[in-house]
Amino acid sequence: MLNIILISLLAVIGIFLVVVASRPSDFRISRSASIAAPPAIVFEQINDFHKWNAWSPWAKMDPDARNTFDGPPAGVGASFAWAGNSKVGEGRMTITESQPVDRVLIKLDFFKPFVATHTVEFTLKPEGDRTTVTWSMSGRNSFIGKAIGLVMNCDKMIGGQYEQGLANLTSVVESPALV
Repeated sequence: MLNIILISLLAVIGIFLVVVASRPSDFRISRSASIAAPPAIVFEQINDFHKWNAWSPWAKMDPDARNTFDGPPAGVGASFAWAGNSKVGEGRMTITESQPVDRVLIKLDFFKPFVATHTVEFTLKPEGDRTTVTWSMSGRNSFIGKAIGLVMNCDKMIGGQYEQGLANLTSVVESPALV
């Protein structure tokens, strides 16, 4: 009887490992919003990490997080590091590409609660008197990341934060002081 239980347990573990290993390693999470402002005004908010606290959903989760800035004030080489509570963790973002009024590419390094490196991209598309902003994150999941994806919907979780951030960005950019 003990042998049957042990073999069954090993079979379940084996099936779990095969299912996790067969999941895709690459991922992309993306959300968009239309903002009633020209691309230059939207770009200015995204391209300068000093302005992110006004609209970033993670800044609202831990207003006491320790933030540091390095490099130029904005654009390529600008860097923002944070260390906060368990909701925001610890990491660093560095702008690696900055195409005015068009695109900002960011290297995102997480240190806590897990170690990972991903790419974040903001694209801006003018549409009449509005700008469509798309906020995306892409990268590769480790085996553990793929296993976590079986029980957590990361697209929904991170996508929800992106939706909130884009709504906050819309409020900031559409305020009378900026438009």
